[in-house]
Amino acid sequence: MATLGPEPRLHSQLPSAALQTNLSGLGSSTSLPLNRGLERALEDAANSGFLNLSIRKLKEFPRTASNYDLTDTVEADLSKNRLIDIPSEVCHLVSLETLNLYHNCIKSIPDTIISLQSLTCLNISRNQLSVLPACVCGLPLRVLNASNNKLNALPESIGQLTNLMELDVSCNEITALPRHTGQLKALRELNVHRNLLCVLPEDLADLPLVKFDLSCNKVSTIPVCYRKMTQLQSLQLENNPLQSPPAQICMKGKIHIFKYLAMEACRSDKMGDALYLPDIDQHKKLDSDSGVGSDNGDKRLSATEVSVCVCVCVCVTHKTLESVDPQFTMRRKMEQLREELELIEQLRESIESRLKVVLPEDLGSSLMDGVMLCHLVNHIRPRSVASIHVPSPAVPKLSMAKCRRNVENFLDACRKMGVPEDKLCLPHHILEEKGLIKVGIAVQALLD
Repeated sequence: MATLGPEPRLHSQLPSAALQTNLSGLGSSTSLPLNRGLERALEDAANSGFLNLSIRKLKEFPRTASNYDLTDTVEADLSKNRLIDIPSEVCHLVSLETLNLYHNCIKSIPDTIISLQSLTCLNISRNQLSVLPACVCGLPLRVLNASNNKLNALPESIGQLTNLMELDVSCNEITALPRHTGQLKALRELNVHRNLLCVLPEDLADLPLVKFDLSCNKVSTIPVCYRKMTQLQSLQLENNPLQSPPAQICMKGKIHIFKYLAMEACRSDKMGDALYLPDIDQHKKLDSDSGVGSDNGDKRLSATEVSVCVCVCVCVTHKTLESVDPQFTMRRKMEQLREELELIEQLRESIESRLKVVLPEDLGSSLMDGVMLCHLVNHIRPRSVASIHVPSPAVPKLSMAKCRRNVENFLDACRKMGVPEDKLCLPHHILEEKGLIKVGIAVQALLD
């Protein structure tokens, strides 16, 4: 009977040991999917070049990343984490083209970011930056989003970003734009919404802006020279204490604003400025009115009427047009303007009717990647372009190399379909949106 004594104690301990085993197994199975998910993301990045570490509550770069070859990573998404600075490991990914750091707690950008000399798109929005360092201006950026931070200024060296096409610094505390902002000769979209701007630099008038949002600032005067923004399609001015143009003019939209600025120019002594007429070859669909409250039903001025208005303003000056330029013929200028507007509308209608699509207001930017044009020639003659590079949800914008390949394939197909060389446009007319009229002529010849 003495030998039976320990047995109950032994059996009483078994459930406890089994329970501990089960609990430890449960804990490891709970953490295992998280580790596996992170390891899988790193493994996928090594294979695909796309590193997706978004929404993982990361406070630092994964230490296990050193076990994978990430040197060929071209896109990294570290958005919606808890990073307080940009990990040094990211600055070693020298092949990076796109870096998304949206919605973290980042307070500064290290100088080592300058090593990312392939970086074309940087999203540092919704962080805690108080300074945008000059080293950012040494990157080959085409898109920079630094919105929703605590910036009170932009670096004076921002003019070095000569490839920059989109700049978003909305929802900051910026009091003035640097004087070198006017050197951003490729800039098409500028968003300074909800800042503390009081004065606008005149140099912005020389930029090829298509979209300009300066709403919710402290601007009282729009410089007269801004009427030269011939490519501007969207102009947002609301919630500014505007006096020139008056608020009632701004409420009617962009065309009325430009009319007012033209009349103000005529009142000045600068004859050269007063004689300025928009070049419709660069003015995308001037009739569209994208100003403040542009849908209020008021009568819109056409591009022709705007030109007439400018002409009338010019005529009130003491010098005649003939004395300034004997070969200048106003009637011919008006006819040319009308013809070019009609050609652009024909180009839009031809593409929309054949491909059953609705193109955006900015026709030039919708054609610059060559996708629509390649689809158009394939619609006319199937498989004229055998391979078309198209955007995807993961990569919504094509690289310039793929855009150029599409455009060159389109032009080659036009040649094979009998379009004469003198009717063809050049690649830069499409890629840089510098010759929409020439593109329209090429498409018209293709359809004839």
